[in-house]
Amino acid sequence: MNNYKHSEVTEKIIQCFYKVYNTLGYGFLEKVYENALYLELRSLGLFVEKQKQIKVFYENQKVGEYFADLVVSESVIIELKAAESLCEEHEFQLINYLKATEIEVGLLLNFGKEPQVKRKIFTNKK
Repeated sequence: MNNYKHSEVTEKIIQCFYKVYNTLGYGFLEKVYENALYLELRSLGLFVEKQKQIKVFYENQKVGEYFADLVVSESVIIELKAAESLCEEHEFQLINYLKATEIEVGLLLNFGKEPQVKRKIFTNKK
């Protein structure tokens, strides 16, 4: 995995995800996992922002906004789910976050019955 963009950061994030999952298990609300993962990532000395605002523009005018669950080291957007399983809509949500920013790497982490990790890349030529 070392040859992927921001692989050092994403590896740490995934390790923290599994630590939180193994500690808390399945069944909590997303916010509980968000708070726990935030604490775990910060304990490693990573710069983490919670509920970071992402503005969406169309024809140079703001048309909406999203709030990313976590942004790590200003280089990886994390979208958290606590669903039975991931679906295509979850993946497109993360891709849209990437499209609206200069950030190119995203992780979709699901604290479902089985833990799931999906890595998404979107190169924005703004």
